[in-house]
Amino acid sequence: MTDFTALSLSEQLAALNDGLITSVALTQAYLDNIQRLNPTLNSYITVTQEDALIQAAAADNDRIHGRIAPLLGLPLGIKDVLSTKGIETTCASNILRGYVPVFDATAVARLKAAGALILGKLNMDEFAMGSSNENSAFGLCRNPWDIDRVPGGSSGGSGVAVAAGLCAGALGTDTGGSVRLPASYCGITAMKPSYGRVSRWGLIAYGSSLDSIGTMGRTVEDTARLLQVIAGHDPKDSTSMPLDVPNYLEALEGGVKGLKIGVPEEYFGEGIAAETAHAVRTAIAALEQQGATVHPVKMPMTEYCLPAYYLIATSEASSNLARYDGIRFGNLQDQGEMWDTYRVTRGEGFGDEVKLRIMLGTYALSAGYYDAYYGKAQAVRTLIKRDFDNAFEQVDVLITPVAPDVAFKIGENISDPLQMYLADVLSVSANLAGVAALALPCGFSSSGLPIGMQIFSKAFNESAAFRVGAAYQAITDWHTQRPTVLL
Repeated sequence: MTDFTALSLSEQLAALNDGLITSVALTQAYLDNIQRLNPTLNSYITVTQEDALIQAAAADNDRIHGRIAPLLGLPLGIKDVLSTKGIETTCASNILRGYVPVFDATAVARLKAAGALILGKLNMDEFAMGSSNENSAFGLCRNPWDIDRVPGGSSGGSGVAVAAGLCAGALGTDTGGSVRLPASYCGITAMKPSYGRVSRWGLIAYGSSLDSIGTMGRTVEDTARLLQVIAGHDPKDSTSMPLDVPNYLEALEGGVKGLKIGVPEEYFGEGIAAETAHAVRTAIAALEQQGATVHPVKMPMTEYCLPAYYLIATSEASSNLARYDGIRFGNLQDQGEMWDTYRVTRGEGFGDEVKLRIMLGTYALSAGYYDAYYGKAQAVRTLIKRDFDNAFEQVDVLITPVAPDVAFKIGENISDPLQMYLADVLSVSANLAGVAALALPCGFSSSGLPIGMQIFSKAFNESAAFRVGAAYQAITDWHTQRPTVLL
């Protein structure tokens, strides 16, 4: 008997359209997987079983009557930072426990309009602040390839759910690598689109100039199919660009013959595990054999990406999270006097990592330090973007590792913030520059853990990254491997 949850999202859609399975049966199969594996993996915070089955039955009825939509009947998971009408949305924080939005985020609404159904809300680092999914008020997630290791963050629940067969695909968010790091650690595919390609309306903000909603699936085609639906201008979001959305599925057929691949040596230097560098270079060589040409490029500002990112991101977090005081937003802990109320509400509501980042950002924005820290970080950001602009004048895409190494053990870096932040050292640049970045598996370490590579393409040219990624997956099978928790 075919296990349809082992198929890619695109394969499942074909099976639904061909009548090989119903949406109700597919949804129930995912719910059975969730019931069996989620107690161990903890990828879901909320499971909407009854609503999902109702939506699935409606999708089956639509298909019977000839009403077809791009994602009709596909069961998806949603990171718990995106507003979902009638479903608790917590950002994995105690301060938002019990918050039930009265509206859907634009990206969620577009998935529903395309016929997708929602299985539930996925675990994450609190307020999307983290690289390991250890900073959740609802407990950490476990990597399905090795349950003693982290799945990456902050969209760890999304990465785990896709890898372990707990949803057909998922939405995550990416402020500095938060869909790409879980993709790399969990052996799946994820696209961080260009800033402004997908509406952020209904996304609970961390760093407003950095946040992107990303798509996560088994394959490049899966992520392209999801992005096709959620991309496009939204008048509710002033940062949403009024640009036409290309046909991403057509871009998958182009192959790489004649394309120029840039390899920035700064991304392969000190601190990058030998196995990781070897796997990515082997992938680049495979693409070269398919007709691409490979060119070294210089990106001299790379070493400044991480400090610039953490100054800008924490500064924006300090501002964005000021609203959670129990009066405007958040669970009120009334102490009678205003400042005591603020202190207790925020002290009990926020976890340690969120408090740390708020303090870092508040310091960077404070009188006498603004120009020295935040102002200079923004100036450096301009130079980082210039690096990418210069590179994309020479090449079509850039290929690098996603992370310096494979998934680390749970608790290994939790008491060392600097070491934890270094997990993002290769991914934050895409957010600072606003470019697109696709992460996909390209091998395994000697310990049996997935290794990911990322394909950067210039802003609003996601098609180029999809084209290269699809060509790579057409000649390799890393993306078809299933994690050990399922064996």
